[in-house]
Amino acid sequence: MGQVSERFWAKLPEGSRDALVNGLSQSELQSVLLDVTRARAAKVTPARLLQRWQQDRFVRPSTIDPRELVKTQQRLWASLPEKFEGVQLSPVTPLGTCSAIATINQHQVVSTIRGTEVASDPTNELAIEAAVRRRAGQDRVHLAACQRVVRAQQFDGPGMSAHFELFVLVSSARDTGSCRTEAELLIDHLRFWHDVLGDKAELSFTAFKESALRDRIEDTVRPALGVAFTEDTDRTKSGSYYAGTALGIDRAGAGLGDGGFTTWTADLLGDAKERCLTSCISTEGLTVTGA
Repeated sequence: MGQVSERFWAKLPEGSRDALVNGLSQSELQSVLLDVTRARAAKVTPARLLQRWQQDRFVRPSTIDPRELVKTQQRLWASLPEKFEGVQLSPVTPLGTCSAIATINQHQVVSTIRGTEVASDPTNELAIEAAVRRRAGQDRVHLAACQRVVRAQQFDGPGMSAHFELFVLVSSARDTGSCRTEAELLIDHLRFWHDVLGDKAELSFTAFKESALRDRIEDTVRPALGVAFTEDTDRTKSGSYYAGTALGIDRAGAGLGDGGFTTWTADLLGDAKERCLTSCISTEGLTVTGA
């Protein structure tokens, strides 16, 4: 991608890149890009539009039956504990929502010309909302959302699409010492996912960094759950994404979900005592495997 973009920049007059990146305000840049977009849109013919609809992976409809997907959504919302507040997120979010607080390359996100980006991960968005509520004085924040997202990276495999739907939980609270807060947040999330997935739920954790949380899992989390919560010592995925401990949320090896602790609300609020736990599953994956 870098080599391709450098070739494009070379076609423009010297200084163009600096002028666009640093020389214009956001509103000025937006006006310029809107003018360009209007001019290019005026050249689109019906035939070209039909061709793009058939060929562009970003706009092709999903193959999932929406009636079955709605049933899955309804069951998830019906199972959600009252402490979790539902949030209807916008399909766009501020530019940098993922790259500013997580280890995500902006090339993996569909950016817009209006200083926003198309939603690609609702956990990031809910973390921002949680930070807003924590700053306003709310003691503990538990949020949930169901959102269709778009990701720019290529996906391989049957049924894989550039856009898909996620059901996510985000909780944020202040550290109370000895990982007690983390243990309480884990119990809230894991209970919900076990209720959703049933006795065949496969709940696991991976400790990328050693902490007192391992002790709290033994003396607090597992006794409170009363179900299997195993340690996955082979996992390496997302080792730099999550802050110490990651979660696996699955059933029958379908790869349904993921989660873990992040530093997002701590970074947003500039307070290292903030704790943030995220978890999510694919509603389409859950529907296909039998909700």
